[in-house]
Amino acid sequence: MAKGKTGRKIIATNRKARHDYFLDEYIECGIELVGTEVKSLRNGGCSLKEAWVSIENGEVWIKQMHIAPYEKGNIMNKDPLRPRKLLLHKDEIRKLSQRIKEKGYTLVPVEAYFKDSRVKIEIALARGKKLYDKRADMAKRDQEREAQRDFKIRNFG
Repeated sequence: MAKGKTGRKIIATNRKARHDYFLDEYIECGIELVGTEVKSLRNGGCSLKEAWVSIENGEVWIKQMHIAPYEKGNIMNKDPLRPRKLLLHKDEIRKLSQRIKEKGYTLVPVEAYFKDSRVKIEIALARGKKLYDKRADMAKRDQEREAQRDFKIRNFG
């Protein structure tokens, strides 16, 4: 990419997070990786489906994020599900840990992407949805889909 242009190539999204949680505040952070993991991410070998974020001893960790082993790698390949450190400032970590303790929030990974040539993870402060909230969201989506379908039929049919 040319200098001055900021490219954002999405590697993986966590669609389950939007379904199971109300996402309130988004935070972009870096991630500590080894070389073969970055090469695997360039090939799109990543899943955030079962991933979750925790704060331990003043550090933020993402766990159960699956990065497929690099096929052309050798013994340098790491465990695909190993915990990986997320890179945030201490002030941000302190604020997040306070919000988690006091208001019943949790941290959820939402998206993994390349920003320029660096891998970034977008995490969100999230509150869990109840079953009736999920049903209401599904009903709303169905209504919108039905309205789009009716609109299409009326104008092009």
